[in-house]
Amino acid sequence: MNIFDVNWLAVILAALAGFVVGGVWYGPLMGKKWMGAVGLTEEQIKQGNMGLIYGGAFAFSLLASWTLAHTFATYAQDLSVGVKVLTAFGVALGFIVPAIGTNYLFSQKSKTLFFIDAGYWLLFYIAMGLVHSWMV
Repeated sequence: MNIFDVNWLAVILAALAGFVVGGVWYGPLMGKKWMGAVGLTEEQIKQGNMGLIYGGAFAFSLLASWTLAHTFATYAQDLSVGVKVLTAFGVALGFIVPAIGTNYLFSQKSKTLFFIDAGYWLLFYIAMGLVHSWMV
């Protein structure tokens, strides 16, 4: 299989789904708690280079989505929707959450920030898993 032989529409839509999850999670659901946990004010956030931040975040979402699509196309194409979603969840739980947890331990970040960010990544990968599972 060619590494670029994936459903590119699914890659883009799954990345968008993860991006939407982030907008809701870090907006109305956890936005204020997250700002407090990272020590930023709304004014400081608005001073950031939003094009670079959102563009970079979407580029990373595309990379994560393509990797998940490639994994499903190579190893899991005959699995059910539920198993694919659980696999995506497992990627987040088994790789992403421990990685950020380790970083947060050494950088001495709060448990609150860890749980906010870990929750986001679990939902992000569930959303991407759903899109990729439905768009086989």
